[in-house]
Amino acid sequence: MKQEKITKFIKPEEANRKWYIVDAKDQVLGRLAAKIARIIRGKHKAVFTPNMDTGDYVIVINADKVRVTGKRESLKTYFWHTMYPGGVKIKSFSELMATKPEFVIEHAVKGMLPKNRLGRKLIKKLKVYAGESHPHAAQKPEVLSL
Repeated sequence: MKQEKITKFIKPEEANRKWYIVDAKDQVLGRLAAKIARIIRGKHKAVFTPNMDTGDYVIVINADKVRVTGKRESLKTYFWHTMYPGGVKIKSFSELMATKPEFVIEHAVKGMLPKNRLGRKLIKKLKVYAGESHPHAAQKPEVLSL
C-alpha cells in the first residue's frame, strides 16, 4: 500500500501566539515594516498557512525615531481623499512624523499584508507607540532585534 502525503492544517486556536516588542529607533522604515509584516502574518513559523491567522503580536516602540533613506524625508507623501468635493489631502513624511508617527509604521505594514478580510484581521495585531512606554507589560513580550 502506498504512503499518502497529507498536509497538516492547524486550527486558528491551535496557533501558539507570542508577543514581540520591537524598538524602531534608527531603523529604516521599509525594512522594519517588511520584518514586522512577516511576523504578523506568521511566515516565520513552520505551521504557516496562507489562508489562516497563525502569526504573532508585535509591539513597536519609539515610532517617532524611525528613519528613511535618501531624500524621502522631504519627498515622500501620503495621500487620501475625504470623499467630499475638493477633499484631497496630502501630507509629507516629515509632517506626519511631527503629528502622528504611529501612522507611518502602521501604513507601511498594512501595505505589506493581504488586501482582504484576513489582512484587516492581521493589522489589529500590530500595536505602535511613539515613545518608550506601552500598556502591554502583562503579555510579557519578548524583545525582538531586527
